[in-house]
Amino acid sequence: METTRPVPREAVLIVNAHSRRGQDLFRQAQSKLQAAGVRLIAAHAIKKPSTLPDVMRQAVRDGAPMVIVGGGDGSLSCTVDDVVGRDVVFALLPLGTANSFARTLGIPLDLDGAIDAIANGKRRRIDLGMIDGDYFANAAAMGLSPMIGQTVPHKLKRYLGVFGYLMWALWCSVQFRPFKLSVNDGIDKKTIWATEVRIFNGRFHGGVELAEHAELDDGEIVIQAVTGRSKSRLMWDWFAKYWKLPARNAVVEEFHGKRLMIDTKPRQKISIDGEVLAKTPAVVEVAHKAIEVVVPADAAESG
Repeated sequence: METTRPVPREAVLIVNAHSRRGQDLFRQAQSKLQAAGVRLIAAHAIKKPSTLPDVMRQAVRDGAPMVIVGGGDGSLSCTVDDVVGRDVVFALLPLGTANSFARTLGIPLDLDGAIDAIANGKRRRIDLGMIDGDYFANAAAMGLSPMIGQTVPHKLKRYLGVFGYLMWALWCSVQFRPFKLSVNDGIDKKTIWATEVRIFNGRFHGGVELAEHAELDDGEIVIQAVTGRSKSRLMWDWFAKYWKLPARNAVVEEFHGKRLMIDTKPRQKISIDGEVLAKTPAVVEVAHKAIEVVVPADAAESG
């Protein structure tokens, strides 16, 4: 059941100024938030992304009633851990490339729309995913996505956005090889060939809705595998889901559960909200309704 408490009117603003639009929009965000009635206790433009968690941790320790994080999905995922179990509301300004978590929450991708959602929105308690005890907000992946995320030149991502990602993805796909995936729910184990595996808390990955039935508050994690050994099937899957074709789920298999064990042959790196942070084998689970976020006042109660 959703809380009826209002969204706090005081907050700490933390913007990843290294993200695609963060440096350009930091000062605009400051002035527009305050004009919208949100008093900023402090505001930080972070030039070194590695310091984001420390700044977030200090803001929570200092008792900030709300922390607004501006950046991409990686920025959100590396800061969300410090909100779990604390009486603090998490709000976001989508300043990255794909902004998948914001899309799942129904938050407008433009700065004015996102600020309006914070100033006039509502609280919503949502799940987080966990991989080997590390929380993540939206999605993780194995296969082609981590290869892209680990090697894509920053300038290509910064100036060309999603188009730059697609160009780099085509280049990476030439070198990529399929792998065997095993999923174990503690009762049954299934092994299949796969070209990509996505682990969903939210519905979007890479800015595309790939898991349309994933919910943010249903207490389950979703593992979606693009099956087979053909890279053309992977390309088809992205194409079909991007255009929402009727057969968009024809080449995937999904596993749902509260706790799932995954393994691969050969071992695979796991990209968590765009950052390569883990490897197989791994335990994937859900932290049910772990944090409170701000969503638009008219956002749906689930999804």
